[in-house]
Amino acid sequence: MLNVNYSFANTCRVFVLLLLCLGFTRAADAQTGRTVADFDKGWKFHLGDVKGADKASAPDKNWRNLNLPHDWSIEGTFSKDNPASPEGGALPGGIGWYRKTFTVPLASKGKQVYIDFDGVYQHSDVWVNGHHLGFRPNGYISFRYELTKYLNFGGVNVIAVKVNNSEQPNSRWYSGSGIYRNVWLVTTNQIAIDHWGTYVTTPAVSANSATIALQVKVKHNLANFKPYTIQVRVLDAANKVVAIGGSIPSYPQLADSVATLNNSFKVKNPHLWSIESPYLYKVVTTILVDKVIVDTYTTPLGIRSFEFDADKGFILNGKPLKILGVCDHHDLGSLGSAINTRALERQLQILKGMGVNGIRTSHNPPAPELLDLCDKMGFIVMDEAFDMWKMKKTKYDYHLFWDEWHKRDLQDQILRDRNHPSVFIWSIGNEIGEQYSRTDTTGRVIARELAGIVRSLDNRPITAANNDPEPGSNIIASGALDLIGYNYHHQDYDSFHKRYPGKKFISTESTSALETRGSYDMPSDSIRRWPIAWDKPFTTGNPDNSVSAYDNVSAPWGSTHEETWKVVKKNPMLSGMFIWTGFDYLGEPTPYSWPSRSSYFGVIDLAGFPKDVYYMYQSEWTNKTVLHIFPHWNWEAGKTVDVWAYYNNADEVELYLNGKSVGIKKKTGDDLHVMWRLKYEPGTLKAVSRKNGKVVLTKVINTAGAPAKIELTADRSNIKADGKDLSFITVRILDKAGNVVPNADNLVKFKIAGPASIASVDNGDPVSHDPFKADYRKAFHGLALAIVQGKETAGSVTFTATSEGLAPATVVIKTK
Repeated sequence: MLNVNYSFANTCRVFVLLLLCLGFTRAADAQTGRTVADFDKGWKFHLGDVKGADKASAPDKNWRNLNLPHDWSIEGTFSKDNPASPEGGALPGGIGWYRKTFTVPLASKGKQVYIDFDGVYQHSDVWVNGHHLGFRPNGYISFRYELTKYLNFGGVNVIAVKVNNSEQPNSRWYSGSGIYRNVWLVTTNQIAIDHWGTYVTTPAVSANSATIALQVKVKHNLANFKPYTIQVRVLDAANKVVAIGGSIPSYPQLADSVATLNNSFKVKNPHLWSIESPYLYKVVTTILVDKVIVDTYTTPLGIRSFEFDADKGFILNGKPLKILGVCDHHDLGSLGSAINTRALERQLQILKGMGVNGIRTSHNPPAPELLDLCDKMGFIVMDEAFDMWKMKKTKYDYHLFWDEWHKRDLQDQILRDRNHPSVFIWSIGNEIGEQYSRTDTTGRVIARELAGIVRSLDNRPITAANNDPEPGSNIIASGALDLIGYNYHHQDYDSFHKRYPGKKFISTESTSALETRGSYDMPSDSIRRWPIAWDKPFTTGNPDNSVSAYDNVSAPWGSTHEETWKVVKKNPMLSGMFIWTGFDYLGEPTPYSWPSRSSYFGVIDLAGFPKDVYYMYQSEWTNKTVLHIFPHWNWEAGKTVDVWAYYNNADEVELYLNGKSVGIKKKTGDDLHVMWRLKYEPGTLKAVSRKNGKVVLTKVINTAGAPAKIELTADRSNIKADGKDLSFITVRILDKAGNVVPNADNLVKFKIAGPASIASVDNGDPVSHDPFKADYRKAFHGLALAIVQGKETAGSVTFTATSEGLAPATVVIKTK
């Protein structure tokens, strides 16, 4: 992205450093040449169509004032009658208008001015001062318009954006509605690096040296050609210059043309990018005219080598590495689709804690901020383009615009994302309808076309997520894929090489296991809460009155978590897997429908609270010592309860009930858990893991009493006073002894005082129809969540939670 997340302070530091390197001693002799301004503040919004709202003079005084990013659907009311249906999150769509009045300084006259949208869902039309700039149907793609010739420099200007998300259903999950990603105003000189105009690769990498290849596209807007020179510096994480590229002279260009220039240089003793140490360099490219800087452009650089091997799987920097990934949709739970960097960071931190090292952007281009974070935090990204091609999945989806827009949209995705070191794989489609036919081979033609577009712009491997893994599948048979991607079919992994000799494997999507945090009583609880019952998922093989949900429930096409991981774990040629899904997400409550309005597939619930299986992965995918026992210990007398334990770094686990040992259990073979079947009696469960006879960890679960008090825990007590930063406050309902009450559903009310607001609330309940934009929430299995957003004022924020009959709680957050 165009220097989007590069702070002004850092820009200044790099600028001064470059001046020194280039021999400049007077700041007045040079200029950075480029500004990238946050354009999110000060918009007006109207829900519903407004005739003439594209005109600069249109009245908008009574419109709502807001800042972007904004998702109007998440503010709506859940209803099974909303056109999106429960599959689309059961929230409203419609048409919305956004307008912003702004000024451009007179000093910018003679420069080029652009507006960059990171994503608008969907069917957006944009006008400036009444001039129509363009239409983009794709709700996930980033795009730019030039404003220059329509602006009143030194005067008033009006941007108007119409967003049309009224034709529904158009998605198989919750899409959100509106300008839900960030917007930027970019100003450059007449000679400048073009949009997404650099491309950095590392064709040769070793411990001693790395060859860096840089392609630069320069846009020249002057009527008469003016010679320029490009200079390149590589800065390490401490902003120290570690490599200098040779000076690149220009060659004559026509007005309004783009020239492509290339450079190559070396970095000695590079610090390699890895998932454990995601080290980032910066490539700073400057354009000089008459020895004056007219443009400065920063490109992220992660130096690493990787390959996929048919027998050894994935290899990063010369060492085999299993990709331990998750699929995730773009929504941020109760925040909806409105992008927020801190909310994304929190999700990735929770996933890191589980041992996840891979993210699949299901099933469309992600927000740029996600890739920025994956670069910095060490994730392997499968960057996916499309959920459908020409064949529709829903009535009003992207198939309607495929012929006209797919090439442009795919090109823009690759150009935008190809400099991110976290991007390792391009996926050209998910469960595409054209894969199935054995007589119509249109899918082969399209697959080759899409792969050709990708390869013309980048050389990273290409896959597609195929739920038809047979050799006759059109996408696989096209020969277009570098990696053969399987969705599900874990039972066929081991026979992959018999089916595809010499080919390379990736599990693009796996598992689809169903689990609700805190719910254990199967099948009666499932049938009670969700009226559509399947035979397979709810057959546990246990006595009718026993409690055993855990990892025995999956969709018919999928598997339990343990089943797929056991297969992937033992076979080196299986390069990795992407679980469906990391987090629960809005929409697609399959196999259920209303009153369900969000998914059950996540390892983590919609509020960000881990489900029990999170700890199975943590015990397998991390070196962190784990002992997790479940379920809770509040049942009716005489109930038969299966108690499970996930553990690692130990030989055995001993379980005690009310001080009496009920046995020592050890994992044998490929076991991933141990289990005891007990008759419930109230009291205390204590698990002790041991290695060589020495205690490793002890975990205790007590029978909880009646709800008595509230506990609040903020994930961060200090947040930025920037109007965007968040603190996530976990609300726990405790008994008088401090135990979480596992079935507590108390209504909790929130009050906030100080420079912050309540951005949203949640509890992880997939059938709750309470609004997310509220100052109250019922607990779900003892937990709830409130998200506090700081304002642009420093100060102290007091957040208080109360509930009838419970002792209240308060937490203080500082905005700085």
